[in-house]
Formats: sequence, C-alpha cells, structure tokens
Amino acid sequence: MTAQKKNPLEHLIAGGCAGLVESSICHPLDTIKTRMQLRRQSSTLEAVRVRARHSLQEPLERIRHSMQEPGRFIRHSLQEPSPSLQSSAASVAATANLHEPGLRLGGSTNSSLGSSKIRVQPSSIGGGTVTAPMGPLGTARRIVQREGFWSLYKGLTAVYTGIIPKMAIRFVSFEQYREWFQLLDNNINTNNKTLPPGIFSPAVTFVAGLCSGLTEAILVVTPAEVCKIRMQGQYHSMADPTKMRQRKYTNVVQTAMTIVREEGPSALYKGVVPTMMRQGCNQAANFSAYQYFKKHVLEYHNRNNDSIPTTELLHWQSLLLGGISGGIGPLINNPLDVVKTRMQKQVITPGGKIPKYRGLVQSCMVIAKEEGTIALWKGITPRLMRIMPGQAITFMTYEAVSSRLHKAGLF
Repeated sequence: MTAQKKNPLEHLIAGGCAGLVESSICHPLDTIKTRMQLRRQSSTLEAVRVRARHSLQEPLERIRHSMQEPGRFIRHSLQEPSPSLQSSAASVAATANLHEPGLRLGGSTNSSLGSSKIRVQPSSIGGGTVTAPMGPLGTARRIVQREGFWSLYKGLTAVYTGIIPKMAIRFVSFEQYREWFQLLDNNINTNNKTLPPGIFSPAVTFVAGLCSGLTEAILVVTPAEVCKIRMQGQYHSMADPTKMRQRKYTNVVQTAMTIVREEGPSALYKGVVPTMMRQGCNQAANFSAYQYFKKHVLEYHNRNNDSIPTTELLHWQSLLLGGISGGIGPLINNPLDVVKTRMQKQVITPGGKIPKYRGLVQSCMVIAKEEGTIALWKGITPRLMRIMPGQAITFMTYEAVSSRLHKAGLF
C-alpha cells in the first residue's frame, strides 16, 4: 500500500507544530551543550600530570612544615597561602584556560578523564560558592546558580524565529528531493524494475535527506544559530535587572542587526560549511533510519493483523523510532558542531585581528592541538540528550498533527 503525497501546506503546519513543541521542551539542553563547547579547557595528558603532581606535593609539604615548625607553620598558613599552592594554582590556570569568566578551578580533579571541578562565585542571586563538575549536570547547575533558571532558555527567540520555516523546508524539500531522485533513478536504471509511486529506495531516501539538510542549513539554520549562539554565550544573570540592561544581545532581531552593523551581513553565515555538513549528515541519517524502521514496523504490523492495512505508526512507535534515528548523526558529526559553535561565537570586526578559527580543517587542528582530540567531542552528552528526545518529539508531533489534519478533512 503506497503512501499518499502530502500537501506542502500540511508540511508547514505539522512541521511547525513539531518544531515549536520540540524546541520548547529541549532548548535548555542545547544551551548546556553550547556552553560546554565554548569552554576552552585543556584536556591533554601533560595538564593532567601537572594537576596530579601538585595535588600530591601540596599535602606532603604542609605535613613536613608542620612537623618541623608547628607554630611558625600555623602562623604562616593563616597569613598567606604556601608557595607550592600558589604555583599549583598558576599551573592549573595556565593549562586549563577556562573560557567562562569568573570561574575558579577547585582542587578536585579526575586524572583518568582530565575533568575538573570548578568553583563558581555566583552573582547577587543565591548565596555561597558553587562547586560543580564540568559535565552536563554541573554545567546546568552553574548556569542556574550564576545566571538564574531562565538563562537555560537564552536564544530561544532565535530558535522560534527559524523553527517553522526550518521544519517546513526540511519536510517539503525532503519529499520533493525524494520524488526527483527516484524519478532520476528509474530513468537511469531502465533495465531494473521501477518502483511504484510512493515507494522509494534506501539510496534515494539517504540522498534526499542529505540535500534537505543542506537546504535548510543555507536558508535558515546558519543565520538563526549565529544569533542563538551569541545570545547563549552571554554570561549574565537573568534575575539581575542591572545586568539584563547591560547585555549586548537582547533578542533575535536586535542580535541580527548588531552583528550586521558591526561585522557585516556575511557574519550571519559564519560556520556555514560545518553547519551544512552537520545538517546534511544529520538529516541523511535521520530520515534513512526513520523510514527504514517505519517500513519494517508497518510490514510487521500488516502481516500479523487481519484488519485493514495501515500506513501510519502509533504515537509511541513514532516517538521511539524518532529517538533512535536521531542519535545516529550526532555520534558521527560532533566535531563539525564544535567547530561551528566556536566559529559562530567569534566577533570579527573589519580591520581587527585575525580570527583564531578560520576554517573547518584549521579549526579542528587548533582545537586538537590545544585541548586534545577528545575536545572535538565536547558537548556530545547534552547533544544526544537534546537531539534524541528532540527528534522523538518532532516525528511523533509531526505524525500526530498530520493524522489529525487528514481526519479533519483539511487535506
């Protein structure tokens, strides 16, 4: 049983609803992912050795001094830190090179993974010093403590601005590309049995997903993400009115205008190449996996049920298959996402200094050299936490809204 061709307006409505629901639920994970990718902390073996060596030397030196001259040691320790502690802090600060302002490295480290815990002195909201690990949960805790809960939703207006056209372009272009490539494949392979209308080969689905990802990256995703990342990269408290008034980027329109005024219109397309590669890879893997799983689930259902054959999945099936298919792309292309984030965060003014990240290959080499190869997979955990449920929600909402529109007789 072949699937009915959908009206482009149906893609606009169903895709827009899916995008709004998905971004509203999952945007905090995207903010966490962006902050983790913007943090420039060395994770090389040498940095780990330095931190481990000083963490072992300091207690031994304190014990030795306390045993030799207890009174003098106590008086000296109350007046100023020991020289080894100062050198330890300097060494760690030199090797860590944290990007976030106002952060101080604490003494707790994990030498096997090169991950540190950092002390954060929050702003006027909340009291005390926050010690948080550098993983997704620790990053979220720091953001909430320093900037307020609603800081997790920084850049959401940029997402909302681009989500409806992005989803419409994604689904409309995917269907259109799939028809064109299937027609081309039938014309080229005249000796092979042509597929009936509504049935597409896996290769055609893959290429159509790739092209739809490239199309949305050029038309919508890149400018929207440049604005989103600039807004997410601001380290101000959402609960402090003074800092809210001092922030550089306030909303998506003002952010876009500021970028164009200071850096020129081309700045909205910073990182367009890695964005195109990321979106193309994501949608190729996403649509291919989802259509493959959907086909086999429907075949199994129709083969084992005597009722009328169906071409629609149940809601929980769309949710499950969307989540599984959404996790494939990020595991492969996370270095592209890290490079894209670093390039889009840079503020480049005419006549200013040469930017640190100038291209895909050069940026990968700089990050790997300064922070270790593993740094190219920074943010992979929150990214999977963001994309997998996001794609699950997107496909489930899209299929549900599309089904409702058909049942209502609108299409």
